Amino acid sequence: MKLDIRKEDIGSSSARSLDGSFRKPRSDAQNNDVESSSGRSLDGSFRKPRSVASVPAASINSKTFVPASEVYKVIKECASRLVDQNLFTQYLEDWVLDNLHSHKNNGEIHPHSPFQVDEICSLDLALEGVLFQQMFRMPFSSPDAEGLREDELLALDDLLRTMAEGLWHTFWHRNKPMPFHVSFARYPGSKFYTIEKATSKGRLNELSGAALISKTGGKLRSRWHDVILCSLLKDNIMMGDEYCFSSIVACEALFYAVHILLARSLSKGNTVRNECVFILVLDSKLGGVIKLGGDLGNLEMDLNNPYQSVAEWIKCHAEVCFSPIEQVWNKLGNVNWRDLGTLQLLLASFHSIAQCVGPPRKSIDSLASNHILRLHQRRIECRLAENDSYLVSPHDEDHHQEIAEIESHNNQNLNRQERLVKLNEDEILVIEDRHLQQRSFQIQGSLAQGISSYVAVSLDNPTELLTLYVGAHTSRLEPSWEDMSLWYQVQRQTKVLNIFKEQGITSKFLPEVIASGRILHSGPCEKQSPKGCCDHPSCGTPVLVTYPVGEMLSSIVAQHGPFSAEEAIRCCRDCLAALRSAKMANIQHGDICPEHIICAVDRTRCSCLYILVSWGRAILEDKDTAPINLQFSSSYALQNGKLCPSSDAESLVYLMYFICGGSMKQQDSIESALHWKQRCWGKRVIQQRLGEVSPVLKAFADYIDSLCGTPYPVDYDTWLKRLSRAVDNSADRGKTIDVALNTQDMGESSGTSGGGNSSTC
Repeated sequence: MKLDIRKEDIGSSSARSLDGSFRKPRSDAQNNDVESSSGRSLDGSFRKPRSVASVPAASINSKTFVPASEVYKVIKECASRLVDQNLFTQYLEDWVLDNLHSHKNNGEIHPHSPFQVDEICSLDLALEGVLFQQMFRMPFSSPDAEGLREDELLALDDLLRTMAEGLWHTFWHRNKPMPFHVSFARYPGSKFYTIEKATSKGRLNELSGAALISKTGGKLRSRWHDVILCSLLKDNIMMGDEYCFSSIVACEALFYAVHILLARSLSKGNTVRNECVFILVLDSKLGGVIKLGGDLGNLEMDLNNPYQSVAEWIKCHAEVCFSPIEQVWNKLGNVNWRDLGTLQLLLASFHSIAQCVGPPRKSIDSLASNHILRLHQRRIECRLAENDSYLVSPHDEDHHQEIAEIESHNNQNLNRQERLVKLNEDEILVIEDRHLQQRSFQIQGSLAQGISSYVAVSLDNPTELLTLYVGAHTSRLEPSWEDMSLWYQVQRQTKVLNIFKEQGITSKFLPEVIASGRILHSGPCEKQSPKGCCDHPSCGTPVLVTYPVGEMLSSIVAQHGPFSAEEAIRCCRDCLAALRSAKMANIQHGDICPEHIICAVDRTRCSCLYILVSWGRAILEDKDTAPINLQFSSSYALQNGKLCPSSDAESLVYLMYFICGGSMKQQDSIESALHWKQRCWGKRVIQQRLGEVSPVLKAFADYIDSLCGTPYPVDYDTWLKRLSRAVDNSADRGKTIDVALNTQDMGESSGTSGGGNSSTC
């Protein structure tokens, strides 16, 4: 049957639900019963008991199918008639007062917040080091102040933009522009304005707040269904002298939230998931968050009185949560970025952006986990500062204190050696991964390329040699450079290599994670928690197993001398392919040197593979500090402690200079290292030496010289083609160079010759 939605028909008969069913209108007695029995749910939201709020369908047409077009018409009609905020407030204010402020006499000023305290703490740790650059200050408003509305709106605009940009570049994309913009509205459903446009039209004082809006198709079109986050700027949001929302302000925020939910439901091309809406409610000092969520399919719409229908839906079916009101701006107009009030706004913005663009590339918990690293770095700095104050003692006590300090230092070294887990040849090591699966490995010997590094084989495949790194449990880490090196070598490198794996980046020029987890020792274990450890020295010790095993370039050069032209070009090509693969994940190595490149045998081609290892110091985000190597770090890294896009390629040029027989003296300071690099580039010492080996290496050095310190990226594909052609020597070998990223990443471009300098194999 065709549904007629005339007012008199709907008003005199059963009310229609948006899920397609028909229900009789509730009697006054039923409504009174429902209102008197509402209460707060255990999760902090306020809903009425379903046994009272749900009225069973009694219409004879309750099973009649209603087309989606009819449902669309009802929602559209509801949105068009829901225009009077004061009338909406009349239907909802008593419920807000009765429920949201019912606990104030029991000492609970606020209802349950939409955010847990642990969430806010994790966000605070994740945002350590993130700079929120505020330009506009919130003016200090007083009852006698006039003409401050424009300054207040500019401060609100700046707050929303700064929060969105900071969150976007921290959690989603470091380099891509933010796909949102900020516009202002007068009331729900009104046109959006910029501050300049509202001023020119004389409507500046009518603007009620700002919205963060998605750029649909990259265009700055402001529509209500594209609103990600809405904010209201009021004169005062408090209820009297109490730190809780005024009921009128709360109803206004819910009025906006309902309109946004309805607009999203009406949009066919909506990109924002219609789960819930966060409304930021602020004045010139304080701020808080109001959350409204729920299924509009449960909305029983009576078009004669849409206000009562929506109010009943909020009371019975929606989830309403109010955060505490906290200070956002101080008296100077600056935002308290690390305080509870602003962290609540940031967390609401984070969830709103996630509804629009999907889950972030970096989660809050993953970034918060880096706090332990920053904490250890701070402890190291404090320990070094304390040691400096005791290095020199006055007068006659010098000799006694020097002897005491030497003995103490030796004792610390002995204790550290005792803490390290040492494995013997033929020892069987059992590892438990994060999925509680166990794997066994047999130690074949130790590696000379680092502390706690071993050659091992898996008992499942004993013919394949693997590299096994043993770290130190976080509860046993000491603030020393040696122990922090273990942390970088195992825990942080595991994180970086897992990022490659999760993003589908696999390459024969990158180490492959075979297993990672914690050591399971023999005998009983008395640890108190799954992540804890008992008194056994190896209990819970983190382990990383990678493939393959190889010899360091520094050892090859020391034993056999400089590389041949073919092997030098192959090494450059392989390392550049590894850097190109890492760039796909926006990761830079940051610590390229001869000790961090190994030469392994490619059994399929009887030639060498050069693999870039030691990814523990990799740069994942802007706030990461680049490691310093006076010989091989780029000039930009030495000067700024950060990397530019070409820093890894510049370090690769220094590496080529080294393996081709170039003279590299030990440097004793950053100033001397910078002077040496400047002289070498200025006098073209590096290009001349590489030109004696290969013209393509000289051309690559010239290209990198033009990029050093600039924001321009390296053209990896072009240089991989040129280097691969030089390795293959000619095109008639029947190999086609495929520079597109695939599962082997330049796997088909390895040289087919088994020659070169055989000493490097």
